[in-house]
Amino acid sequence: MATQILICDDSALARKQMARALPAGLADDILFATNGEEALQILRGHKAELLFLDLNMPEMDGYQVLEHIRKEDLPVLTIVVSGDIQPEARERVRKLGAIDFIKKPTDTGLVTRLLEEYGFYRPGELETAALKDSSLRSSVSKAREISVSLNDYLQEIANVSMGRSSDLLARLLRVFVKQPIPKVAFIANSELHMAISAAQQGEAYSAVCQGFTGAGLAGEALLLFQDASFQEMAELLHYDVVEGEAVNVEVLMDMSSILFGAFLNGIGDQLDLKLGLGHPSVLGQHRPINELLEHHSKREEQLLCIEISYAIENRDIHCDMLILFTEDSVPFLEKRLEYLVD
Repeated sequence: MATQILICDDSALARKQMARALPAGLADDILFATNGEEALQILRGHKAELLFLDLNMPEMDGYQVLEHIRKEDLPVLTIVVSGDIQPEARERVRKLGAIDFIKKPTDTGLVTRLLEEYGFYRPGELETAALKDSSLRSSVSKAREISVSLNDYLQEIANVSMGRSSDLLARLLRVFVKQPIPKVAFIANSELHMAISAAQQGEAYSAVCQGFTGAGLAGEALLLFQDASFQEMAELLHYDVVEGEAVNVEVLMDMSSILFGAFLNGIGDQLDLKLGLGHPSVLGQHRPINELLEHHSKREEQLLCIEISYAIENRDIHCDMLILFTEDSVPFLEKRLEYLVD
């Protein structure tokens, strides 16, 4: 009898990719959960022996799921599958009982090796059994049943890219970066400031922008940095002087270099293209969000906006990154999605 497998991820694309990564013959009892609570209900019914678990989910994240599994002594082995590749994230999930960690996007060869290592899979045996029993369904056919929207696709590639930028920031500063859930939306230029959920009313921000282009893609990256965070960030960056306008600009440029570069390279790698980056420029300092984004308000174009709100654990440091794709980029992204999910 094949191992009963549960895949828990709020992203339809991630569930599809994980199911496809399973060896042939190991997917006849595959189950899916779209959130942590749904996964726990399945595990409490003893319906799965092996769990592939995402970390970054709404309501109940993967860390909380692991805590419940340990507290309730649920009989399941867990492999975490996440875009959050910070060393601290790996260490935390192991302490909570996960037997291993796989980074996104899923590597089929690595999945197979881990399943062999932990005794869930022996090459040839399950494939032969599956050929003899036409009622068994492969992981590929299971995956085809999952519908993936453009928003879901963009949210997942943003999640992986965010993991890269957070990992770089965490390693440079020796901190832990909290992982938000990326937000994806079509929005008019004139309404852009309303889309920034992390912005606090009455708070002052400073901003830097950087354009990018690629084959079929064009857009702009914006970093909105809360003024109250400047001094603490300067200290983490080990500046000799931590106050003053020149220091603030240096913080903006350093942060944009770290976050923009890693994030956009992550998107480029997943889309299989090279993104060219323009020169970063400061939009303004110590102003409300709507004033900083005023240069967008006079343009009529719709934008495809990805929002990432970064926060450093145990530090009063917050910044908001927006990746804005032009309308002309959408057909290219839709074609890439079709290719990816076929």
